[in-house]
This record gives sequence, C-alpha cells and structure tokens, in this order.
Amino acid sequence: MTAQADILYNGEHDTWEVRRMSDVTTRVRGNLAAIEPYKPGLSDETLRRELGNRRIIKLNSNENALGPSPLAIEAIRKELPRLHLYPDGASDLVREAIARHHGISPDQVLVGNGSDDVIKLVSETFLEPGDEIVVPHPSFSQYGFGAQVMDARVRPVPLKPDFTYDVDAMAEAVTPRTKIVYLCTPNNPTGTVLKRSEFEALMARIPDDVFVVVDMAYDNYALDEERLQLRPEELQRGNVGFLFTFSKLYGLAGLRVGYLVANADVIQFIHRVREPFNVNRVAQIGAIAALEDVEHVRRSQALASQARFQYGRLAEHGIRVVPSEANFCLVEVGDGAAVFEALMRRAILVRTGFRGLESYVRITFGTPEENEMCIAALLEVVGQTH
Repeated sequence: MTAQADILYNGEHDTWEVRRMSDVTTRVRGNLAAIEPYKPGLSDETLRRELGNRRIIKLNSNENALGPSPLAIEAIRKELPRLHLYPDGASDLVREAIARHHGISPDQVLVGNGSDDVIKLVSETFLEPGDEIVVPHPSFSQYGFGAQVMDARVRPVPLKPDFTYDVDAMAEAVTPRTKIVYLCTPNNPTGTVLKRSEFEALMARIPDDVFVVVDMAYDNYALDEERLQLRPEELQRGNVGFLFTFSKLYGLAGLRVGYLVANADVIQFIHRVREPFNVNRVAQIGAIAALEDVEHVRRSQALASQARFQYGRLAEHGIRVVPSEANFCLVEVGDGAAVFEALMRRAILVRTGFRGLESYVRITFGTPEENEMCIAALLEVVGQTH
C-alpha cells in the first residue's frame, strides 16, 4: 500500500512542496490481512429494506423463537433507573448465580461479553505466534478467528460423513505445538453431539498441557442421554473448560452474555487479559434472572422438540435432514445458495455459506406456524432448483 501525498504551500519561500504522508496501515500486524471478519446472518431490518414491510420469518441466527425470558425482561425494567452506575467489574453476582446453577465454585466461572468474547480471551491467554489449535470442521468459525488474531495456526479436522465426531482424527491432529482443542456439542451448524464415551476416549489421548474447550451453547436443547454433559467433578481436570451462553435458550442474544467454567487456576489467568466492566449492567441483571426462569426454559425446550418432528417430515419428500439435538437443523437442498435466495424472496431467512456445506441450509427452529411456512416454501423451492 502506497503512502498518500499532500501538496502544501511554503509562504516563507513562496514555493509549493510535495510531502509524503505516512500510512499507518503499513504498520498493521501482518497476520491480520488473512482474517475474514465474521459475517452474521442477515438481520430482519436489512431484509425489510429490500422487501418492504412484509412479515419476515427469521430462521437464520439460532435465536429463541419465544423471545427473551420474561423474568429477565422484568428484572431489566427495574434496573433501568440505575444505568448511570457502572456494572460490577468482574460480574461477581452473575458468577455466583452460575456457580449455584451448576453446583460449582464462583472462582471456577468467568463471564464475558458473549461466548465470542470468552473465546478471544482464551486465545489471548494461551496462544502465541506459531502455536496451533485443533477444531472440528465444519463448526463455529470464531474458534479460528481467535487463533488468527494471535497469529496461531488452525488445524481443522473433518467430521464423519454423518457429521458425528471423528475422535481418532481429532487426537491424531494434536502436535507438540497444539495449545487448544475446541469441541462443540451440539455442534454448530450440524446439530450433532459428542458422546460421553467419545469424550473420555479423546481425553485419554490429549496431553495434560493442552486446554480442551467444550462449547455447549446448545446443550440446553439436547435430549441424548449418552451425550457429554458437564459434571462438577469434571473441573478437577486442569485442562478442560466448558463454554455456555445466554443467547440461545434464554433468549438474551441482544445482551451478549457468555461464560466459561473451568479449573480455578485456569480461570485466574484468563481474568488477567479480561477488560474490566466487560459485561454491561443490564446484561448482568438479565442473566441472573433468566437462570431462575424455569417455565421459559421448559417452553423453549418443548418448542424445539416439536420443531424436530416438523422438519423430520421432510424425509418423506426425499430431503435429508441431519438429526439435530440443537434448536436448528441442517437440511440438504442441492444448491444452498440458490435455495437461500429463493427463500429470501419469500421473506424467509435461513443460513447458508458454510465452507464444505454448499449443498445445505441451516434452519433455526421458529414457532410451529413459522416452521410450517418454511417447510412449505422449502418443498416448493427445492423442487424448482433441482
């Protein structure tokens, strides 16, 4: 990139001078050029500008179709007059509530501005240039983003053809340069889970100095009794952390609250790179209240179960639906981009563009009515694009 020039008049000598202006972008860290910024799903506001004031069926961001926890809304409403006050700098009250919820100690909890923030904090804590992380593929892109920011290498390990974990391949991908292994269960965007037996087999082959992060953003929706679940005694292992979010089941995506539970020795190091006040006051209050909203949790889980049944009917029409334990499903449609565009013209937003999954779309579970409308449109569209 070339530096810009500026032409200036020198009154003392009655001359014009060409001066080179420094371009600070030439001093940016070299590894940043290779980073592709995260591209979230289209917002309904963006689509409304294109389609007018038509009803938008938004099934592209794995949001809770029931909306936020009512208890959280009420708690936030009461907190609004105190917005002039700084939040709790370390989210201590939230950490205490999370600890009670999981039956662990508050010093085993770190709270962040969404799971994305926590992933970046873990990357900043462990990774240096030339280090490596191991990730399943396809999976959540932010694992790789955190590594790239720290100039570390990402080693993706393909899932099996049925989108379940290839535990042997994950273990074999670990090298002396590996610092972090990410697991996502239920996995985004496939909805498949890691079994407890698979996790134990993998951990038996992972060195003790490799930090294993298990992203359980969608575990609240899962029903498989054989899946990996958090047990309090798990945290006695010094190299395992479990990542959770309030964005999905609790419906607080707009507030951005995520958290990591891990061995206290690990947590205290991550705190050293965390900015103070990284979770705002309203988000903290909403998160604490949401943990107590048992009825909202029950209704959200029931909605997901019903949606699985609805989309499962696509198999009757020869359309593959990957069995999902999350609040979304991956559907094979032939040309994912074409189906995405066709559904968008019908004001239905789904998600596509996952690397290696060009023939699929990911559909977030909506209300029963929204699901039926999406299914009807999908059957029409797939028939046209094939």
